[in-house]
Amino acid sequence: MRKVVIAIFFIFLSLLCLAQEKIIKIEIEGNRIISNATIISNIKVRANQPYNENIINEDIKSLMSLGYFDNVEVKKKITPQGIIVKFKLKEKPILKKITIEGAKHISRRQIKEVMGLKEGIFLDEVEVKDALLAVKDLYRKKGFTEAKVTYEVDVKKDTNEAHLKVIISEKGIVKVRKIIIKGNEAFSTKRIKKLIKTKEAWFFRRGIFKKEVLEDDIERIKDFYREQGFSDVEVSSSWDTLDGKIFVTIKIKEGRRYYIGKVNIEGNREVSDDEIKKVIKLKEGDIFTKTKVEKQALDIQAIYFDKGYIFAQVTPLSYVNPQTKKVDVTFHIVENEVNYVEMIHIRGNQKTKDKVIRRELRIYPGDKFEGTKIKKSRQRLENLGFFEEVRFDTEPGSKPNWQNLIVEVKEAKTGYLSFGGGYSSVDEFIGFIELRQRNFDYKNFKTFTGAGQDLSLYGSFGTLAESYEISFTNPWIFDTPISFGFDGYKRQHEREEDVGYAYESKARGGAIRFGREFTDYLKGGVAYRFEKIQISDVVEDATQDLKEEEGSCDLSSLELNLSWDTRDNVFNPTQGIYFSNSFQVTGGFLGGDKDFTKLLARLSFYFPIKSKSVIELKLRAGIANPFSDTEKVPIYERFFAGGSSTIRGYHERKVGPIDPVTEDPIGGEALFVYNTEYTYSLTDFLKLAVFFDTGNVWKKRSDFLSGGFKSSVGLGLRVKTPIGPISVDYGWPLNKEPGEEKKEGRFHFNVSRGF
Repeated sequence: MRKVVIAIFFIFLSLLCLAQEKIIKIEIEGNRIISNATIISNIKVRANQPYNENIINEDIKSLMSLGYFDNVEVKKKITPQGIIVKFKLKEKPILKKITIEGAKHISRRQIKEVMGLKEGIFLDEVEVKDALLAVKDLYRKKGFTEAKVTYEVDVKKDTNEAHLKVIISEKGIVKVRKIIIKGNEAFSTKRIKKLIKTKEAWFFRRGIFKKEVLEDDIERIKDFYREQGFSDVEVSSSWDTLDGKIFVTIKIKEGRRYYIGKVNIEGNREVSDDEIKKVIKLKEGDIFTKTKVEKQALDIQAIYFDKGYIFAQVTPLSYVNPQTKKVDVTFHIVENEVNYVEMIHIRGNQKTKDKVIRRELRIYPGDKFEGTKIKKSRQRLENLGFFEEVRFDTEPGSKPNWQNLIVEVKEAKTGYLSFGGGYSSVDEFIGFIELRQRNFDYKNFKTFTGAGQDLSLYGSFGTLAESYEISFTNPWIFDTPISFGFDGYKRQHEREEDVGYAYESKARGGAIRFGREFTDYLKGGVAYRFEKIQISDVVEDATQDLKEEEGSCDLSSLELNLSWDTRDNVFNPTQGIYFSNSFQVTGGFLGGDKDFTKLLARLSFYFPIKSKSVIELKLRAGIANPFSDTEKVPIYERFFAGGSSTIRGYHERKVGPIDPVTEDPIGGEALFVYNTEYTYSLTDFLKLAVFFDTGNVWKKRSDFLSGGFKSSVGLGLRVKTPIGPISVDYGWPLNKEPGEEKKEGRFHFNVSRGF
């Protein structure tokens, strides 16, 4: 019995101890803003559970990681019923206000933006210090290298609200007084100073000192010397401050200048030495540069790539010959094996059908991996305008030396509803609305996209002109490179002598078109067009020749065209040739009220100048010839020149024959226009243009190139906008305009729908 009583006592005692180690209550104090529910949701400790010190420590870390508290303390209170756990919290102050003091040269708005702190958040000392570093970095970039940034925090104890005061001592911009170049023997100090962006301050230049810019300048000098053969060059810099001015010293150790000795080729079996030497431009005695040699290695590798050796390796090896003191270069070639295309996988096209992409490729399964074919395939896909990005890659095939070709595209927006307005030198103020899908599919009733067709509905209305058009083109019919399209339109232009219209014209018509792509560069087409033309409201004092144009007539025309196009990009060409010819027969066996022929040719050359510049040489020539019972080519089918699209600096359509009484342009049967334009890309959407234009229009085709040329020079801007490119040109005429007493420069404005 005694043993039983003792056992019961120990059991009771154990149960009592367990009860005392059990959590019976959780208390939270010190939180004003953060709710109890938020705190409970971020801790693991719970009532009616055993007390565990490890869990308590984890909960402290969890609450601190929220970023709401400066301190988290846990108190443990033991009672007969169990343990009470109390979380004592100290909340961070709320950032109620931010003020900036001492800022004079940089706006307070800009300073607050770089700080990244917002009123209403919990104040974190680490974030404040990071914000001050960002402010100091901003001042340093602006040239205030000596600026100091400090802060004060005022916290109201009753509300726990903080006022952050940022105190700035700008101390003025530190300017460069003098740049001293030492150790340069091969190149003048003036030449080296042109390389660097750190400049001495003077009347027209601020000359702000920036440490990171000077560091970049040192690298520019090194790169320059290395490109001039000084492979061992060493460049260092230092600076001293005197009376608030910086004196910069740049020290150069030029070292030896290296020249190329013998050029050798080794390891080639499938490609002859003669073929490789054709692409090697290095010659004995040339200045040696590493980049030049590496580029030649890539040129050699391109030969192999074009022949299907996509894994060929060309390693340039160079060493100084102790006898000649020149650098001998050896191109070591590991040819590997020819690789073939096993399968072609298309990826990334969500809307565009695979066949639209495949029909543009110029490499097929079973072909060698030839670089020229891949390059041409990429170019054709980019010229579709359907994709923002086109990439080619490979993956191993099912057998050795066979690779799968991966064509990965990133689709661009090809359909859009656009509307806007602008000003044109010909049509004056004009507004337009257009619904267009360049990747249209009339069979896809769900989205009407994916087949590569082009559908456009367009309307414009303005001060002088209005136009309504519908156009459709299917570039591939019957799965062949034969295109089919049609157009329908209604156009009207009011009389306005200032832009070369001495009459009102109205036109309604349509066309059916067929085309054929014969090769990658050669295309041809045929089109039939029928138009109803009405001329009215001719100026009262016009000559009889102009008044005879009044009335309406029907035109029935057949047009043949042929083009040769090697441009690298049809939207923004930088190199290549574009040559087009069109021959139009109106009337005759086609019927209609007028009989005449027109021949128009255009030839354009594009030459890249470095990376951002392009020169375009453009030539246009045209001949019109009436026949049968038509004595004169109607005025609305004659050639005109002058203005924004032909010879800038002259009134629209005013270069060529004019009415002797009204001095209005009446056009001619022969045209010749030549343009030279140099464009430089300032940004992705802005280009600067410099141009020279010349040409003339002759009344009779027999007078073609007989003289009377009108020329101009000028400057312009090309701006890419969401509604289309805007061209702004200022042309200065080098000859007097017909009907004008003196030469005057003119602005020309144009808004178009394609870029």
